[in-house]
This record gives sequence, structure tokens and C-alpha cells, in this order.
Amino acid sequence: MSNLRDLYQEVIFDHYRRPRNCHALTHANHRAEGYNPLCGDRITLYLRIEDGVVKDAGFEGAGCAIAIASASLMTESLKGRTEQEVEALFGSFHEMVTAPADTPAQHGTELGKLAALSGVREFPARVKCATLAWHTLRAALHDEHDAISTE
Repeated sequence: MSNLRDLYQEVIFDHYRRPRNCHALTHANHRAEGYNPLCGDRITLYLRIEDGVVKDAGFEGAGCAIAIASASLMTESLKGRTEQEVEALFGSFHEMVTAPADTPAQHGTELGKLAALSGVREFPARVKCATLAWHTLRAALHDEHDAISTE
């Protein structure tokens, strides 16, 4: 188990140090902003959706390692998925990080590298950091224009 935890930590730090898709999309047709007042994390998420499929995703923001890694991993996992698949992915991710820490992880292979964030459920204050990008994603999908807050 320690080796898996080490691997997960390395994935998180890699995505924090070198976040993927960390840029604005000038051709985005969906956008939302999110804020985690507890940690100070801020994110702006950009999506380009065509015919119900996420063609491109990007984000800008600043925050802790968990928040930035989560946004980076999330944007990588969105491309090529339908809006329905994205909603299902949100549900699976949210369930994974909010499950009680004393229960076995029940995430499937559909989460891929996102499973690296499963350990945040052991630290309730960090769950908001991990889910900020995801709640911002839902706001972008539903064209909500008010900034999303984790509080």
C-alpha cells in the first residue's frame, strides 16, 4: 500500500509542478470561476464543447498542490468525453474523495490517474481543494455565471 501511496503522491506533485492545460482558451464556449476561501484556491475553467463533446479544456488559477493537481488531472480526463460522460465522471470522482476514510476505496478504472487524489478523503479540509475544479466544471457545463465557492 505504501508503494501505491508514493506513486499517487508523485502523480499529484508532478501535476502541481507542471500542470497540464494551464492556459486560457480563447475559443472556449463555456467558462466558470471557482474559489475556495478556506485555502485561498482560485480557478477559472475554460471548455470548448462541440456537438455535446468536450473538444478542449484549460484552466488558470492559483492554489495549493491539491487544487492545481486536481484541475490538471481533470482537464486531461475531459477531452473527448460527452457531457453525459463528464457528469458521470464528476459523480465518480466526488464519491471517491468524499467516501468515509475508514471504508475501502470503491473507484473503478474509469478514474485512471484521478485515483491519485483518493487519499484526500483522509483529510476533510483538503476535499474542498480537490473538488474545487470539479464544482467549477459543473458550473461551466451548466453556464452558471456566478463564481462557485466551496463554502
